[in-house]
Amino acid sequence: MTVGAPVDQAIERLRRVYAGWRRDTPVAQMRHDWDQLFAVSGIASHAESVSAGGVESLWICAAGVDVGRVLIYFHGGGYKLGSVRSHRDLMARISAAAGCRVLGVNYRLAPEHGFPAPVHDAVTVYRWLLSQGVPHTHVAFAGDSAGGGLAAAALLALRDQKLPLPAAAVLLSAWTDLTAEGESYTTRAHADPVHQRPMILATARHYLGVSGDARDPLASPLFGALDGLPPLLLQVGDRETGLDDSTRFAAKARAAGVRVELEIYDDMIHVFQQFPDLLVEAREAIASIGRFLTRVWAC
Repeated sequence: MTVGAPVDQAIERLRRVYAGWRRDTPVAQMRHDWDQLFAVSGIASHAESVSAGGVESLWICAAGVDVGRVLIYFHGGGYKLGSVRSHRDLMARISAAAGCRVLGVNYRLAPEHGFPAPVHDAVTVYRWLLSQGVPHTHVAFAGDSAGGGLAAAALLALRDQKLPLPAAAVLLSAWTDLTAEGESYTTRAHADPVHQRPMILATARHYLGVSGDARDPLASPLFGALDGLPPLLLQVGDRETGLDDSTRFAAKARAAGVRVELEIYDDMIHVFQQFPDLLVEAREAIASIGRFLTRVWAC
């Protein structure tokens, strides 16, 4: 299909950032550039920093939300980049769409902190929120890319610790397979403007370290037992090399008896939801997240 101008503009924004990086670019500079790429606010919201059990986090509230409902959000960035700053606009838009507070998590990043530090931080934040008196039925998880994989991994960790799980999880372009074995890494290679298999595998090695196992379910949730998970909404773009990370995870979760909704958006790129100023599909996807969470919390 012919790619429209709006998605081309989103791709160009991404490419301009990637083009400025070299092998010797400091990670601090890369993080700054990534934050700046998305450091726009298209919706009014209130922000308040909080230490969630010792993990730096940020409360985001759009106007008129139900503060009793909380979405814990894990940002993407390959476990190396991203922050609550890069994702503040997306979190604010989801807050408005779902009518809830969002707690964005600045989990620890590689290379300073590799696997499983982010999983430990995710579990810590959830335990902290429950200790504040928020019922688990009023909580949901969400995340994009690596953060989507982290949200899924945290669900597995919490289930195995026999803790009550949140009511739902929303996974956007989730990185659920650090081995990058899905066929889409080949079949979508020509269509994906940024994410290619060698880059994905290098990022995985960076996160896992020399002794890490890419098939560990807390690193690659696709390889875990998925029974007992709460309702899931997965969104992914049809152009993504990581498409199968979502489709295979959805199929395996359904086979395990989990209620799953899978939305595949034609011509869309990795985490297209971060371009709502350009893409009507991004705005539609965020509205769908709001409807999904509203339905789950109404049960």
